[in-house]
Amino acid sequence: MSVANAGIAAAATSALAEDPFKDDKLDNPTGLEDEDHPVAPDQFITKYQTSRWERWAYYSYYVGNNGLTLFNFGPTLFQDLLYEAAGESERLVFLGANRTINSIVLLANGISFAIQVVLFLILGSMADYGTWRPWILIFWSIVAFALGFGWLGVHTEEKWPIATGLYMVGLIAYQMCVTFWTAAFPGLARNTPEMREQAQKFENREITRDDYDFADMMQRNRIYNVAFIWQSAGEIVILAILVGILFALDVNASAANNLWGLSVLIAYATGVWILLAIPWFILEKRRPGQQLPVGMNIVSVGFWNIYRAIVQIWELKQTLLYLIGYFLLGDSLNTTVTVIATLQNTVVSYNTLKLTYLLIVGIAAQLIGIYGFWIVQKKFGLSTKVMFDVVMIGILLLDGWGMVGIWTQKFGFHNEWEFWLYQVVYGLVVCPWYAYSQTMISEVTPRGKEFLFFALFSIMGKTSAFIGPIVSSAIITASPNGNNSLPFYFLFGLSLLSFCLLCFFVDLKKSRAEQEIFLAKEKAAKERRASVISGTEVY
Repeated sequence: MSVANAGIAAAATSALAEDPFKDDKLDNPTGLEDEDHPVAPDQFITKYQTSRWERWAYYSYYVGNNGLTLFNFGPTLFQDLLYEAAGESERLVFLGANRTINSIVLLANGISFAIQVVLFLILGSMADYGTWRPWILIFWSIVAFALGFGWLGVHTEEKWPIATGLYMVGLIAYQMCVTFWTAAFPGLARNTPEMREQAQKFENREITRDDYDFADMMQRNRIYNVAFIWQSAGEIVILAILVGILFALDVNASAANNLWGLSVLIAYATGVWILLAIPWFILEKRRPGQQLPVGMNIVSVGFWNIYRAIVQIWELKQTLLYLIGYFLLGDSLNTTVTVIATLQNTVVSYNTLKLTYLLIVGIAAQLIGIYGFWIVQKKFGLSTKVMFDVVMIGILLLDGWGMVGIWTQKFGFHNEWEFWLYQVVYGLVVCPWYAYSQTMISEVTPRGKEFLFFALFSIMGKTSAFIGPIVSSAIITASPNGNNSLPFYFLFGLSLLSFCLLCFFVDLKKSRAEQEIFLAKEKAAKERRASVISGTEVY
């Protein structure tokens, strides 16, 4: 970049360039506009209004991408192959060290998430600029489909190194699909006829700013929660069919049959995913993102946006507090789920039928939990923060229960009955985290800055996801007897710290006030930059 163009490029990559250009005559035929309270740039473009079929196609994709392939059965098959390959020693040489099976799984998990951070930095900006996001989702979905069918050729213990690669790349593909699918929900919510009506009422001063914000919050919660509800219901049906397949394969007859059964399940669930993903690929409206700033390309703008978000977030103390808490709690929860899953697989001896039954119970509880949370929130008009606080208590209970298992074998994720109970508690209380944590991000993000701050939170979420597993793997490896429950010391402390921070120090009312001040400063800065570029500034 030349020195002569530096000023223009700085202006182009400033707040002024964050929102796509809106032609009032074309994009805003109603003439509705409010500088102090901007709405989604494509809110009033009729062709981008969310249709009923588009919304159901969005739900359909999530029913297919339910995690059974690369997030549930893929890791189970990987761990089972490690167990068969390790034999009685239950140890294998991995990355130059003799490690326990659980340590290998956690380390592979951490490496996979580290790679995701790099990929997200490169590809994340493609979700914000132009019309790349739908095509990235399609690309990673195809990768996930290929991996799902690839497991059909990896079901014997000597292929555990290949399984390691499939597992790690599979986690990457699954998370990329979830990330770029999730990126579509704010646009869907803010382009619904309901929100268009609310926006018109607000502009006509028929409702207050708080009324509009509440309607916006509830609409985003509705889209995300309904997606979870239908995913849970659909997953139960898929799992019920899986049980029939498992009996047909006689998976209890031998270890080899069990491994083959897992491979077939992954392939079957992949086929279902393909069928349910096609409607979204066809019906999604290609809503345009932001225009690339002058002097930037699709890769460099991602790093530039993260830098700007980090610089700007210091003016938003409540947003910063939530970012720190989100980083810590996300790390704790991701690692907790992985540790419990490895313990569960060991206790039930990788029995595919039992694992499927456990999943059915967990998904049924998840359906009840998410639906219950949404009904309670809607009936009593509770804030996202209140619902989020309840979820955090559930996470603390899981880590506390696991920590007790360090000192005793009587309970603390050592018995089969505990995992049945875990599936119920996790589904009822903890699963809503995945909906409310995302909605909380939008609560602490200034309007018009969604792309910028969602990118920052996504990077932090991916970063936290690899730190916990690597630390937990090191804790297990350093233990003289390879105690697989030891990470719960670390995880409970991390969860407690983040709970205190998020519950007692994050205040959404203060956050909204900070956002108002922040946007006022941004507006003044825009006017100054515009005057400098036009040459009309008075000295």
